[in-house]
Amino acid sequence: MTGRPPLHKAAAGTIIALLAVLVLAADQFTKHLALENLPYEQPVPVIGDFLIFYLVRNPGAAFSLGEEVTWVFTIALAAVAVTIAWLAATRVRSRLWAVVLGLLLGGVLGNLTDRMFREPGFPVGHVIDFINTPWMMPAIYNVADIFIVTMMIGVALLVLIGRHLDGTREARKAVDAATGRSAATDEPAGSPDEDTDAAASGPAKD
Repeated sequence: MTGRPPLHKAAAGTIIALLAVLVLAADQFTKHLALENLPYEQPVPVIGDFLIFYLVRNPGAAFSLGEEVTWVFTIALAAVAVTIAWLAATRVRSRLWAVVLGLLLGGVLGNLTDRMFREPGFPVGHVIDFINTPWMMPAIYNVADIFIVTMMIGVALLVLIGRHLDGTREARKAVDAATGRSAATDEPAGSPDEDTDAAASGPAKD
């Protein structure tokens, strides 16, 4: 049996855009709630030491890294967002890739929005972080960071299993190559002209 057909260009772009908007909205909404309800730089235990809310303004990258070069991360986030948008418009036909890239784009846009519109101003705005899980890592992060990190892992897994942006897989291509068939048309490989020449030459003679 064959797998599901690849997505149309518009469908892939729609999935990526919708997921990105949902993640962006969730990130900005939770940051708004944190700013309105949490004391600044004071721990608020939620589930003991398992989950603590701790509101900070982060001038660095994900997990408070690189605080001295904020503008570099703004450029990097913008570059990633543009790259994902370009892939969505030109290359992505895989449902898995569309989901992963859509969620990743949402996380990127979440922190990029902070860089552009929060104090002290464009392009060095501070990202709002408020989630702390000491059992896992000492850093403080936000919803956007969660999607950025997990979806980067997702990208790595898709690459490792050989899933391409167009929905094809390395394993299928290997089988097609071994059997002499074309993955795109599922027809025997070879030139039609060769078959015509062979037929015209007639049966082989001793």
